[in-house]
Amino acid sequence: MSEEKEKRGFFRRLVEGLSKTRDNIVSGIDSIFSGFSSIDDDFYEEIEEILVMGDIGINTTNAIIQNLKEQVAEKKIKEPSECKQLLIDSIKAQMDVGETAYEFENQKSVVLVIGVNGVGKTTSVGKLAGKLKDQGKKVILAAADTFRAAATEQLSQWANRAGVEIITGQNGADPAAVVYDAIAAAKARNADVLLCDTAGRLHNKKNLMEELKKIYRIIEREYADAHLETLVVLDGTTGQNALVQARQFKEVADITGIILTKLDGTAKGGIAVAIQAELDIPVKYIGVGESIDDLQKFNAEEFVNALFDIKQEEG
Repeated sequence: MSEEKEKRGFFRRLVEGLSKTRDNIVSGIDSIFSGFSSIDDDFYEEIEEILVMGDIGINTTNAIIQNLKEQVAEKKIKEPSECKQLLIDSIKAQMDVGETAYEFENQKSVVLVIGVNGVGKTTSVGKLAGKLKDQGKKVILAAADTFRAAATEQLSQWANRAGVEIITGQNGADPAAVVYDAIAAAKARNADVLLCDTAGRLHNKKNLMEELKKIYRIIEREYADAHLETLVVLDGTTGQNALVQARQFKEVADITGIILTKLDGTAKGGIAVAIQAELDIPVKYIGVGESIDDLQKFNAEEFVNALFDIKQEEG
């Protein structure tokens, strides 16, 4: 399948996956645009309420509404219906984090993937391994989430599926020791990307911080010339809680990107807007299903278009 066709297919799945969020946000907004005859405080308040309910978050919503008011004044708009495109543009503007870079695809890299249990972290690592392998990369996986018994087994299945090598340790082993062994293997086999599935026990932040520091030290010492990427996996269905988790992880690690999973079947898809707007960390990948193709690079413009079901230009 051509990349263009695959992207179009994913966009359609994204449109379907965001249907609950769309019902939550867009249908309400449309009824405001058609129901109000003038632009007044009530009009803005109604929009505000719907955005907050869609998990776009209070701070981001305030910024979006502020921007909308300025645009309306500047363009001397009187009709509520003329505000829809301005609102869409304002949401896109809030999500701007500059260019989202994927340097790890183009140079020798170590990618650490962290996240609490149950967010789809190990699955995301497996899917990312498959994607990179499909791009012709030599990928090695490190099963450094050694405190969750099923994690290594689960990651081994993904390694099998993706046809990549995996380095594992004993259950309960020191995660940094697994990363150390994996770096040795990556160097010996001249791997392009070392993908490390690491633990993220946020309820014990001090331990997590110590563990990550240790891992970072080993990477710096053993593989200093590798590009380092740290991705946090968040579950889209948890809405504002995902934002709280991202903030906490940001305190203990140098986060370079977010993987947002389970966006299909949630009414809280607006959280993608809040994450980029409030944390200024790019969402790099989103997941909208179970298969290996269901993890795709995130594009804010496409996301908002899918949210409002604005047709993509056919390529």
